[in-house]
Amino acid sequence: MEWQMADGRWQMGGSLICALVCTSALVCTSAARAETIDRVLAVAAGQVITLTDVTAARDLGLELADGAADPVRAILTKLIDRELVLGEVDRYAPLEPTTAAVDREVQRVRERFASSDAFDAALARSGIDEKHLRETLRQNLRIVAYLNQRFTAQDRRQALVDEWMTGLRRRGDVIDFYLSGR
Repeated sequence: MEWQMADGRWQMGGSLICALVCTSALVCTSAARAETIDRVLAVAAGQVITLTDVTAARDLGLELADGAADPVRAILTKLIDRELVLGEVDRYAPLEPTTAAVDREVQRVRERFASSDAFDAALARSGIDEKHLRETLRQNLRIVAYLNQRFTAQDRRQALVDEWMTGLRRRGDVIDFYLSGR
């Protein structure tokens, strides 16, 4: 790259501008033929969170938007927090949930649908299979076990969890790409 000082400002040299123009032309040409596979909304604790992840969490009832004006933002925030918490859970390794406990959680999700066909269709729309759902639910149970282990004072539990989450977000590795309404 070639940068030059002109009029007290740094400017790109001609060869760099030419390279950028050619690259832009190639990108524009290929963009016309490109197909969007998924949209990355954030990266939290090294884990990519996509629009498909948000949609799956919503459609399967794993996360609720709680009447938010921007339901994608509301669920994305919860998924970011979940990844930050999972990082902590992995560090302290609470007891693994039993197979029976995971089975109960899967059954709770299934009961949200009118039929097994509707459940299967929701999984297909979300781009996940039952194995992936089971793993997500297993991780959720690990989070609950960790929170119960770490925050035992029931009367102050939510305040402590909120304070802890604020600290995790402050020192966590999060890149949030989502812009409301775009």
